[in-house]
This record gives sequence, structure tokens and C-alpha cells, in this order.
Amino acid sequence: MDTFRENMLAYRAQLKKGSIQKAYKGLMDYMMDLRAYFNKKYPDHFVPGNIYFGYMDMTYFSFTSKALKDRNLKVAIVFIHETFRFEAWLAAVNKQVQEKYWKVIRESGWNKYRLVPDVKGNDSILEHVLVGDPDFGDLDALTMQIEKGILEFIKDVENFLSA
Repeated sequence: MDTFRENMLAYRAQLKKGSIQKAYKGLMDYMMDLRAYFNKKYPDHFVPGNIYFGYMDMTYFSFTSKALKDRNLKVAIVFIHETFRFEAWLAAVNKQVQEKYWKVIRESGWNKYRLVPDVKGNDSILEHVLVGDPDFGDLDALTMQIEKGILEFIKDVENFLSA
């Protein structure tokens, strides 16, 4: 097991190369642009607050329809740093609502999207990979992939909950 000191030495060595800082700044700029894109293009949806920049574990922002917001649910567009992919997460405004909808989905047997195994220790209810291997060389195409996937995810969840 690496010690904190060893990890810091490795971190320092990587920072000296300069690529990590440039990549991280580019990713954060892209996430801010993506949030602004959704906020402008979908004024009927809610893009509250700011971006959660995280601890190099995940970076996300909320993008929620009125129908889900009315149920105290929210959707997040999440970049998972370790797996290097974009995901859609269905979440709730608090743990009580999270548990309620987690049970509803589990008991229904609906399995279009991955239901987290347990609400304890998880921030989400459902998770879905939007882009498994993002191409940061074509940001417009990447944005279109994320947009198509998140809109389908929201629609499917709304349809399930309305049924």
C-alpha cells in the first residue's frame, strides 16, 4: 500500500509534467459549457445551482424536468473520473424520497436502468452510462451524445413513474 507521502511524490511528479492541470481545466471548462448549453436550450427544465467539481472522483450538475422536480426527484449529468465516462443519475432531494422511489422501482421489477443495490451509501437511485468512452476531440458530437442520452433517460423515468 502506498503511503500518503509516496502518493504526494507521485502527484507532484505528474503535476510537473503539466498535463493533469491542462486536462482538468479543459474538463471543467467543458462541464461549464455543457451546463450552459442545457440551461439555454431547455428553459423548461431546471439546471439549479452550480457544478459540483468534486475531488477528482466525480463532477456533475443537475438537469431536471418539471415532472421529476414535482416528485422531489432530480437527474444529474455526471462525469466519473476513475471510469472516465459520463453517466445519468436519478437522485432525490433527500434520503426519505430516495428510499421511497428506490423501493417503488425495485418492487416493480423495472430494469431498464441500473438500480443501485442499496440506497445507504449511494447518492443515486438509478444510474445509466451516457457515454462510455468520450471523445474529447469532438466536443460538439460528445454534447449531442450526452443530450440524446439524458433526454431519453428522463423520458423513460417519467413514463415509468406515470404508468
